[in-house]
Amino acid sequence: MERITALPRPDWQKKVEDHGMAYHTIDGDIYWDESACYSFSSAEIDELDTATAKLQQMCVAAAEHVITNKLYERLQIPPIAVPLIERSWEKDDPSLFGRFDLAYDGTSPPKMLEYNADTPTALLEASVIQWFWLKERFPEADQFNSIHEKLLEGWMSVKPDMPGTLYFSCVKHAPEDQGNIDYLRDTAMQAGLRTEPLFIEDIGYDAHSKQFVDNNNAVIGHLFKLYPWEWLIYESFGRHIETSSMTLMEPAWKMILSNKAILPVLWELYPQHPNLLEASFDPDHFRDDFVSKPFLSREGNNIRVHHNGTVTEYDGSYSWSGTVYQKRAALPCFDGNYPVIGSWVIQGEPAGIGIREDRSEVTTNTSRFVPHLFR
Repeated sequence: MERITALPRPDWQKKVEDHGMAYHTIDGDIYWDESACYSFSSAEIDELDTATAKLQQMCVAAAEHVITNKLYERLQIPPIAVPLIERSWEKDDPSLFGRFDLAYDGTSPPKMLEYNADTPTALLEASVIQWFWLKERFPEADQFNSIHEKLLEGWMSVKPDMPGTLYFSCVKHAPEDQGNIDYLRDTAMQAGLRTEPLFIEDIGYDAHSKQFVDNNNAVIGHLFKLYPWEWLIYESFGRHIETSSMTLMEPAWKMILSNKAILPVLWELYPQHPNLLEASFDPDHFRDDFVSKPFLSREGNNIRVHHNGTVTEYDGSYSWSGTVYQKRAALPCFDGNYPVIGSWVIQGEPAGIGIREDRSEVTTNTSRFVPHLFR
């Protein structure tokens, strides 16, 4: 594994925009960064693939453990969510994707930092954007990337369970979410599903029929939402989800895995596993060299890194959430850049990776996406 300086393509902004990525630059700073790339050996790619498959198996088993033993309070999952979780688990509601964030240096085994199991983003750039970059810049190389093909296969497999219209929804005025949801909708249409876009803010509720409806008062039977479950259940209409006939993707049981409280549970179930970092609910478990994380934080919010007797704190709006304590991962550093590997799972199978890097050890909303290749 190495970081290589690369020459950005002429007019690269237009090229990525042509593939649906309007958010390549955020607040004046480059997000999609092709001035460098990461190069792997095929053996390293195989190791990432194997680790991702194993982590997926362990996480599904951990979710079953939580449901079977009703450990919801331990994860601070509110009672209103429990029936939704258990119903979606028992019905085996369709699940499409998720993204593991991994620490990996090419030498030690990949280590799970967390699992973005409910609303993972950076999908478009990991799929078609970096693939077309590879074909133009390094056509002789390969890439760990079957994301697009596996998405099509995934939609084909859930198609029998999605009669009628599948709505795709995210919040308004969020370019990154919009780019990801548009891409997902496009792959669903390529697989033959009938789809409609619908912003979260435009979803209505018909109290008479007890159904959710679109702008034309048509019943929403199936909804793919790029909107967190922990927000959804607290919306004014959240209490009506259980009594409606609407099927949501990702399913409600993914609330368990998108919650960082699953990290200590995994360590209890699989102690010393080479792809896990030691984790605990106990604030006194570690003396030093650990990270404290809110159960539900995003983009590095409210994370504290404890290292060599000092604490580095990251601001955020999740201080209300419970906290887990995880052994600090030794992220590799390449010329002052710390990469985190996002390893995608589609329909339960490894599908490819995307890399975000930062000048600090914590990935935030200003971290850059850098493409990769292997030879």
